[in-house]
Amino acid sequence: MRKSALYLAIPIVMLHMPQPASAVDIFRLKIFEKKKPSVLPAPTAADETAAKGDVGRVDALVAKGDLKDALKLARSIVAQRGQTSAAARAQFQIGRILEQQQDYEDAFEAYSSYLTNYPRGGDFDAAVKAQFDIAKTFMDGRKKRILGIAIASNHGKAEKMFAEIVKRAPFHRLAPMAQFNVGQALERQGKPSEALAAYQELVIRYPNDAVADDAQYQIGYVQLEEAQRGSYDQNSRQRAKEAFEDFSARYPNSEKIAQARENIKALSSNDVAGSLDAARFYDRAKKYRAAAIYYNDVIRQAPGSKESDIAKKRIDELKGIVGADALRAPSKALSGADALARRQAQSRVDVASRPDFAGPAVELPPLPSGNVPNMRIPVGPAVEPALPTGDPLQGGGAGLIPAADLPPIPEVKPGEKPAGDPAKPEVEKPAPAKEEKPKSE
Repeated sequence: MRKSALYLAIPIVMLHMPQPASAVDIFRLKIFEKKKPSVLPAPTAADETAAKGDVGRVDALVAKGDLKDALKLARSIVAQRGQTSAAARAQFQIGRILEQQQDYEDAFEAYSSYLTNYPRGGDFDAAVKAQFDIAKTFMDGRKKRILGIAIASNHGKAEKMFAEIVKRAPFHRLAPMAQFNVGQALERQGKPSEALAAYQELVIRYPNDAVADDAQYQIGYVQLEEAQRGSYDQNSRQRAKEAFEDFSARYPNSEKIAQARENIKALSSNDVAGSLDAARFYDRAKKYRAAAIYYNDVIRQAPGSKESDIAKKRIDELKGIVGADALRAPSKALSGADALARRQAQSRVDVASRPDFAGPAVELPPLPSGNVPNMRIPVGPAVEPALPTGDPLQGGGAGLIPAADLPPIPEVKPGEKPAGDPAKPEVEKPAPAKEEKPKSE
């Protein structure tokens, strides 16, 4: 019993031991074996020559149409001689062969490996262009060709491909257009918020590119569609209007400037019409204060327009019906003491304003401190006091410090020792203290 328990404890102890550098052989099973990362040695001149010859054979096989053998040879070059200068060309050929075989997804991945592992290769631009064309194929789809296959549009896959291009080659000439297509793919997937973020990122990262004006226009267009879809969204309409206004200010020479201005005009008129409809709704419900707010909004949005005249006329009619006070916003409720003080002040003003009043002037009591705003600056123009003039140490009432009366200066005869300075009287020296004799006990 004890031996079986010991045998069971041995593996548990071994599992908790630190991993050794080399393998431990227990019961002919190697455990805790660490695999060292394989590091390819630097290519020699013979490797460079052999890789260059193999790439030449790959090109020849592609020219003959033997794509299967060409693909196999190109992959062996990358796997065995990946550090050579010819390996970059072999990796690019892998993407081209897969593209010719209409294996577009694997071809896109092969081009991505080229951009990652060989960013200084001579085919970098061609690889990005090939990726862009593949992503565009998935974006728009492609009908069936002779001896070919049909490709249905896949906006989700196209979005990921275009985003991959921006990630791998952010400074390439096609990167701004790829970012724009990310927004287009998101729009077609019904993701307006993500599409707006993609367009905004393009405007921020590539503000001077030719496609930046299209991105700014799309920002307004997407928000306009959101406002028109489903229920009426005032906030979306306002954001769309601001986006088109930014577009008109930034890109006045764009070919879409006329359409942007038409959109701004339509949004403005719709805002006025919406405010007028809201005002009439509250007016019919006899909520006159809310109706007055929207009527004033119409006057503010479109001064001098037909709608503005209608709003002004109706506000005047409401004032005659319910009074101007009923249309004002409710004031803050006052406490009993504050309300009493206000009524007393108002009654004194009413009495003093009567034409037959012949009494003294009435001093109004100050309003309660809680209802008086604290002004940061005094009311009225600030007047700086006049600066003091004259010597501050001189008298006469013009100085800051009054002068003291000085004693007369004594006359000094020739040969006499001048007296001490009257301003500095002599200080008598204290007499030396007498020593006290100690008293005898």
